[in-house]
Amino acid sequence: MAAQGHEVDVYELAAGPGGKLTEFSLGSYRFDLGPSLFTMPQYVDELFVLAGENPRDHFHYERLPVVCHYFWEDGARLHAHAEAEAFAAEAEKQLGVSASAVTAMLADAERKYRLTGRTFLEKSLHRLDTWMDAGVVAALLQIPGLDLFNTMNGVHQRVLRHPKMVQLFNRFATYNGSNPYRAPGLLTIIPHFEHHFGAYMPKGGMYAITRSIYELALRLGVRFHFNTPVDEILVQGNKATGLRIGAERLAFDRIISNMDVFFAYQKLLPGQKQPKRVLGQQKSTSALIFYWGIKREFAELNAHNIFFSENYPAEFAALEAGAMYEDPTVYVNLTSRHVPGDAPAGGENWFVMINAPYDRGQNWAELTRLTRRRTLAKLSRILGVEVENFIEEETILAPPDIATRTGSHLGALYGASSNNRMAAFMRHANFSGRIRNLYFVGGSVHPGGGIPLCLLSAKIVDEISAKKA
Repeated sequence: MAAQGHEVDVYELAAGPGGKLTEFSLGSYRFDLGPSLFTMPQYVDELFVLAGENPRDHFHYERLPVVCHYFWEDGARLHAHAEAEAFAAEAEKQLGVSASAVTAMLADAERKYRLTGRTFLEKSLHRLDTWMDAGVVAALLQIPGLDLFNTMNGVHQRVLRHPKMVQLFNRFATYNGSNPYRAPGLLTIIPHFEHHFGAYMPKGGMYAITRSIYELALRLGVRFHFNTPVDEILVQGNKATGLRIGAERLAFDRIISNMDVFFAYQKLLPGQKQPKRVLGQQKSTSALIFYWGIKREFAELNAHNIFFSENYPAEFAALEAGAMYEDPTVYVNLTSRHVPGDAPAGGENWFVMINAPYDRGQNWAELTRLTRRRTLAKLSRILGVEVENFIEEETILAPPDIATRTGSHLGALYGASSNNRMAAFMRHANFSGRIRNLYFVGGSVHPGGGIPLCLLSAKIVDEISAKKA
């Protein structure tokens, strides 16, 4: 908006920019708080280009040659190379799975992205002109081959057939907080982002994304108001006219809400009719996150690591029932492998995430205690070292903490889940159908959660607000 010449004010509850994507320190360890994997960096670069700047003057990142290191309890290991052919060859060598099956799976993901990705991710699904577009009509004709009526797991079973590779590809459902045994097969598109476009590490860590965009906004004249919660979006007739902050009423000709859309209606739009069907959808999963400063280096680990559960279907069934599974899959991220200074010499900063159900009033103190014990036991078994002996610093985030810190309804990380074939069409639109000049961005609305999709939500608002100007 600022690049188009608008005057822009940002009112932010927190003390600084970033929302879920911020940073903090524990002693001599620095941690990124929030997203830990960066794909589709071109969407960040586009912001600089829109402003007439060279992104490389302000924002730098490197492509990771290995996206993730996978561990199983039986001793199996797999380095998931970013390059598709190398990934397939590694899978055949380490697990005995057919390399051709892996390349076929990735080719299928590419086909689905080519046919539908730009259509359904970069356009509003709630405007008539979208459905009149020739590209959208062509995409709709491809629906029979998009696995909308199959599940992610069903597609992976059909193509891969190898239980460990099926499990590996099923875990991509967690990228939007869904269940691979229920989520539609179209979501098998997700690996294409990592193994075609690539996975990246920003120079300076994930928070460098926030910092670079914030500094760009400042250069464009955007005014930030931190520690300033909005109390109400003012509406006259069917038009948003401004904001109320305390007793102050401020006039604006456009309002763009990045708040979780559930709370945007509950807290900021009193008296306005709520889209109950959309707001009442099943929530995505949350997370239980341990931030550990580890006073040792583990040669076995990559920057991104997955320690798999022995029974993946049972784990997802437990999550849907609101429980923590007794043998959780554990994700360990170490930015200290790429960011100098994130840990002291001889140490590592561990971001340890376990998928968790959204907050339904569970006893999180007890669940956290049990999960911490189970997680440490699992890591110690697989790595052959008592990990707890090396924990120097620690803090923990449970779903209620995530809800409080980020304003995410019930602590759900991605808003609504994608556990039915129509989920993509049921997310809240990027604009209000009843209130003119009111728009919505962020992970709780179309097209979904995660850095690339949040940026695409902003791109959609940019386009549709220009049309309505």
